[in-house]
Formats: sequence, structure tokens, C-alpha cells
Amino acid sequence: MQIKADTPEQYINKLPDERKLAIRKLRKTILSNLPKGFVETITYGMIGYVVPYSIYPNGYHCDPKLPLPFMSIASQKNFVAVYHMGIYVDNNLMKWFTREYPKYCTTKLDMGKSCIRFKKPEQIPYELISELSGKISPEQRIKIYETKIKQKK
Repeated sequence: MQIKADTPEQYINKLPDERKLAIRKLRKTILSNLPKGFVETITYGMIGYVVPYSIYPNGYHCDPKLPLPFMSIASQKNFVAVYHMGIYVDNNLMKWFTREYPKYCTTKLDMGKSCIRFKKPEQIPYELISELSGKISPEQRIKIYETKIKQKK
């Protein structure tokens, strides 16, 4: 479910009421804990947190017109999603997250490569997402990207 919006606030305002609170709270949680240097934007029809061109002018290899993505949040048709590119490529971070998740949630972890899905907004573990948001700096994201992703292309 891609929402056409130019700003995060426009994105949130277009959501159904039952999703607005969860996305607002996720946004606040991430912004409060994201290391300095990441920038909030709309990317791929979601609220995204990226490494800006001022730090990494090469952009994203899939589309160099886009800045290097790090995290995104979205209201999808059947769930609220948190996308985290660090989990996708860092096994230690993935192990940490999957080990910590049961400490915050009673539901089974529903996850793809970089997507963490929450079917019920009230089950979102904001404290865990807060910790996850602060685990990787823009510089670390670039290093991981260049050594684990870009070299494969």
C-alpha cells in the first residue's frame, strides 16, 4: 500500500485513524534515537531515514538518484512495517534483535529480510525499536553497505 505524500506529516495524515497513532509513535521513537547524520524523508512511498548525499554522494546502487536507505516505516495493507537495512546484512544485529524480541513481545516474530511486521499496532515494541534505531551510525551504515552489498553488485 504505497501512499503518495511529500512529507512524513502528509503521509501520516493520509492513514486510516487506527494506524496514525502507531506510525506517529514509531516516527517519534526513531527520531529520538537515530544517530546524528541520518535524514528523514519520503522514499519508496514510506517514511524513510537515509544517509544524505552530503555524507554519501554516491546514493543507492539500485537507484543512484535516491540517497542510501537505512530505515523506513510504513502502513501496509495488513500490517505496520519497520524496515531496517542493518538487520538485513549484519548477522550480529539480527541475532541481537531476535534474542531481544521475546523480552518485549508475546507474539511470534513476523519478519522478512529487512521487514519487521506488526499485524496489530498495539503489539509494536517501541522500546525495542528505540534501541534498534540507535545501533548503527551513518558511517557504519556506509561501511556495511560498501563491504556487504555494493561489492556483490
